[in-house]
Amino acid sequence: MIAAGDSRGRPVRLGLRENWLQFTFLVVVNVCVGGLVGLERTTVPLIGTQVFGLTSDLAVFAFIIAFGVTKALTNLAAGALTARFTRKQLLLAGWALGVPVPFLLAWAPSWWWIIGANVLLGLNQGLTWSMTVNMKIDLVGPQRRGLATGLNEAAGYVAVGATALLTGYLATSYGLRPVPELIGVVFVAAGLGLSLVVRDTAVHVALELAQHHTPKPAEHTGFWAIFTRTTWRDRSLRGASQAGLVNNLNDGLTWGVFPLLFTDYGLGLAAVGLIKGLYPLLWGLGQIPTGHLADRIGRKPLIVTGMFVQSFGFVLALTLLAWPLLAGITSAIALGIGTAMVYPALIASISDHAHPTWRANALGTYRFWRDIGYAAGALVAGIIADALNLEATVIAAAVLTALSGVLAAHLITERGTTTTYLAGNSPSGATGEPPR
Repeated sequence: MIAAGDSRGRPVRLGLRENWLQFTFLVVVNVCVGGLVGLERTTVPLIGTQVFGLTSDLAVFAFIIAFGVTKALTNLAAGALTARFTRKQLLLAGWALGVPVPFLLAWAPSWWWIIGANVLLGLNQGLTWSMTVNMKIDLVGPQRRGLATGLNEAAGYVAVGATALLTGYLATSYGLRPVPELIGVVFVAAGLGLSLVVRDTAVHVALELAQHHTPKPAEHTGFWAIFTRTTWRDRSLRGASQAGLVNNLNDGLTWGVFPLLFTDYGLGLAAVGLIKGLYPLLWGLGQIPTGHLADRIGRKPLIVTGMFVQSFGFVLALTLLAWPLLAGITSAIALGIGTAMVYPALIASISDHAHPTWRANALGTYRFWRDIGYAAGALVAGIIADALNLEATVIAAAVLTALSGVLAAHLITERGTTTTYLAGNSPSGATGEPPR
């Protein structure tokens, strides 16, 4: 139903079909977002050891810690910044910050320059990825959040995987630098150009608010109120936030550990690139059906099962290490499928429990905790690997992921995607019927 018009008098509707052109633009923008971070998945840990001669695993993983902390803080700030700036303005700012990244990765004279590049990359990813997912959710409305987030994350992580695979093969032919990193120039130019074309989604948020069954909450919707609600006070939001953190802890750990682990077991750059590419490729492509499935069967079954599948992936990596290529491929398949089950369902679950007026802040808080997982994974991996070995880091990840699945099963509750959120009506947020 037509319910509003934009500044040019064009009718505004909520829905994927009704906004397919803008949605498609944003999908392609997120391909560029994912491609830029995919530059690092195969080569950068090896640049640390082979180009700069680092001997401490924790020192090697410092670039992931810098990226994770910066991206997490930017995610948190992005939600608050939407009160002052439009989504499109923040999207463009993110791309401007990403311009130097491929050049720094290609020609950095010291490891500190690589860490600095990852600070910029974290700022870029925090703003651009946050805005693309928020804008897609704005466009489609409450009925298709799972599908919208699945398509958004699929676009980004397929690009991560494809770029990781490509950089592995380029590094085999041309060396670790600078050729593999310079393909990032294409992603920056295309992402910035398309972001200039897309329209802001403020009118879609206004339309959803007008159709919302519950009036805007009168209190407790400030930044810190939403931060504490999402982090701790609402049990479902708390359950989703901890699962997101552990999920990206896994990604941060494998980002640093897998290239070094499988190289130690005799695999070359092309094989490592295959393993590092397969994981996010399956993660990305799998989110299209799992995002749709989350709208039909609910969020919780996918979240809980996905965490256990990821834990099993780490078990496979260890038990099959005598055959390193088989170990890498099977673990990448399980990790990719498990993460695909979890990722869109978690974002949709957060959106289900948040009123449209503070949804961006809730998503920002969730994405803060989720992406702190990158830093936590790299830190845990570095400490354990230096104290014990790389294999021990994989054991730790398997245990933590299984425990997170148990917590998610206990804490997360379902609510209808059309049910509105009454501020403070339940400490658990557990009202409404399961999604249809």
